[in-house]
Amino acid sequence: MCHALVQSPPFFLLLLRIDEELAEEARSGGCACGGVLHRANYPRKPRACPKEVRSAYESRFSFCCNRCRRRTTSRSVRFLGRRVYLGLAVVLGSARHAGQTPAAARLSGMLDIPVRTLQRWREWWQKQFPLTQLWQASCARFMPPVATDLCPASLLERFAGSAEEALMRLLVFLSPLTVKPINLREGR
Repeated sequence: MCHALVQSPPFFLLLLRIDEELAEEARSGGCACGGVLHRANYPRKPRACPKEVRSAYESRFSFCCNRCRRRTTSRSVRFLGRRVYLGLAVVLGSARHAGQTPAAARLSGMLDIPVRTLQRWREWWQKQFPLTQLWQASCARFMPPVATDLCPASLLERFAGSAEEALMRLLVFLSPLTVKPINLREGR
């Protein structure tokens, strides 16, 4: 599942289309002051992105009000906050890293993610994700309950459909986290 999706340009283009729809939704909502939102995308240098779609992933959709200059950044399924790694890599890398399997090592090598980074992501999933407003508001909807110590793998299992559909649904579920600061250090 993981190897196929991280190398699948059509899946990355699907995520781009979802982000475009989320951006249009944010833009059409306008600014709280009543001003018009104009495109003011953030440049990104995405890691764990196939070369075939890299140019489409080199910006994060965002807007700026023509009146108050306040910035509005739309939710995203491509990026998880301000991280340089794509949300897909954070989810799959963390899910695979939980098992410490040879498959996890292959995925880490394929995406060029240092083991220490994977460990920091796992710590975020175990300690900080359960404290987010998103999780606090929605954890009771999952039956049987999600084992937070095994997140994101245990959370991914709760989404129905093929591997591609389940992952897409999980990324959409996590998208509210992409517009609020999250502490998911990558170190440097």
